[in-house]
Amino acid sequence: MNTPQLRRVQQGYTAGFRSLASRSVTGLARTRVTPNVLTTAGVSLCLAAAVLVPFENRNAWLVYWASAGIFVVGSVLDILDGALARVGGKSTPFGAFLDSTTDRVGEGAMLAAIALVFSQQGKGWAVVVAVAAVVGSFLVSYTRAKAEALGLRGDVGFGSRAERVVMITAGLIFAPWGGLPWAIVALCATAWLTVVQRVLHVRTQLKQSSGGTNVR
Repeated sequence: MNTPQLRRVQQGYTAGFRSLASRSVTGLARTRVTPNVLTTAGVSLCLAAAVLVPFENRNAWLVYWASAGIFVVGSVLDILDGALARVGGKSTPFGAFLDSTTDRVGEGAMLAAIALVFSQQGKGWAVVVAVAAVVGSFLVSYTRAKAEALGLRGDVGFGSRAERVVMITAGLIFAPWGGLPWAIVALCATAWLTVVQRVLHVRTQLKQSSGGTNVR
């Protein structure tokens, strides 16, 4: 799955989005708005979307689509904070720490809300998958952070946060037609595959740097 072609595609759209994000915040960088404000606004919107999801029994179309829209806006704001920090020279260690922490909060809350919906619908198997998706999503970020703390690359795989946001949003959009459980299955599988890829990638780097010694 981690082929050179796939890496080029992922790097291409990642670079394109970062370039677009940088241009989008150029004007904002001249104001007094800080990256932490965008971070707080983003996670607040993601939490609001998560709170809304369990009310899908009131009006499934309205609730799911409104939640999808709010979640997308919140996620975009949470991505633009990094662009604002780079463009405006407002990057701080605490800001980077806060950003990475709130990423987990927003995504975890949404997946927890989706698990609650599955529970209300009597889909026990989907609840288990949603919980596994939460663990996998968190491990994707943890494995990268741990690898970089060791001075290694840990950004391989196709299950980064941007892709997970897309899968959650698609699941919410197609939820009225029963698409939400399958979107979470796809997210769970992709996240865990990425975790395995990153573990193996780190092991390979350690073997190369140590000549194959001291690596279990």
